[in-house]
Amino acid sequence: MNFIGMNVIGTDQFDRASIDKVLDTAKSFEDVAQQKEKTDLLRGKILASLFYEPSTRTRLSFETAMFRLGGDVLSVTEAMTSSLSKGETLADTAKVIDQYADVIVVRHSDEGSAEEMAVNCECPVINAGDGANQHPTQSLIDMYTMREECGQIDGLTVAMAGDLKYGRTVHSLVHLLKHYKIKFIFVAPASLQIPDKYLKDIEYEQTDNLEEAMAKSDVLYMTRIQRERFLDKNEYKKYKGVYVLTKRMVLNVNEKIKILHPLPRVDEIAKDVDELKNACYFRQVQNGVTVRMALLALVLGKA
Repeated sequence: MNFIGMNVIGTDQFDRASIDKVLDTAKSFEDVAQQKEKTDLLRGKILASLFYEPSTRTRLSFETAMFRLGGDVLSVTEAMTSSLSKGETLADTAKVIDQYADVIVVRHSDEGSAEEMAVNCECPVINAGDGANQHPTQSLIDMYTMREECGQIDGLTVAMAGDLKYGRTVHSLVHLLKHYKIKFIFVAPASLQIPDKYLKDIEYEQTDNLEEAMAKSDVLYMTRIQRERFLDKNEYKKYKGVYVLTKRMVLNVNEKIKILHPLPRVDEIAKDVDELKNACYFRQVQNGVTVRMALLALVLGKA
């Protein structure tokens, strides 16, 4: 795959070789991400950071990644502060921002929004989440974290728990992991199970029993129940808190399991789990800067 000028819209763009390229490039930027080294690799380049939906980690990690690489950032943090509030289309927004920036990162509530921007501008567009559809960069971060924590990806059994119906991070991660020798265990109530379209060409089990899945897994990927995706708030309340991971549960069921979470968490991981060495989710946050540095450098032809 030629990354230069490439739009990163969904995980279906990636094969195993291109995933490994991103992960290996990220590894080479680790010392810069942790401020042990400095670089001006992207000096003179501008990132347009367009976040029309709430975000903390994704937006700040992309912006931090650009600054660590010596570039600059222009930001929009909500639709009401942009011309979208005046009725401007995403297509026209893309054509305008294309005049200012060398790369665009966009998060929007509408599925397909990143692709719509991509077809209307010349500079590369990176999808930072389009509704309940995909979140490809988060999935690359998840895979980087798994490789760092477990030593390899092939041969892992990965349990995914929580909101698997609306969870775009889950959907994207399954797409990437299917290129490796992985067994999946999907843990959710029946009405929040992963859609069938993501089950093609993978080895998997489905259950609603978290502890049963943990006992057989190397990695537990916890997710929150996503309130913003439910049209009926009473339906959300029905499932809120359906799975709560505690320190005691981990120690009793599988004390070696690696625990990941794309964050933010609500109540699905108790605070006492943070004390465990195999709680990886805050290291995941640091990895977010490292992987996004790699992607920015790759699409701008500097890696």
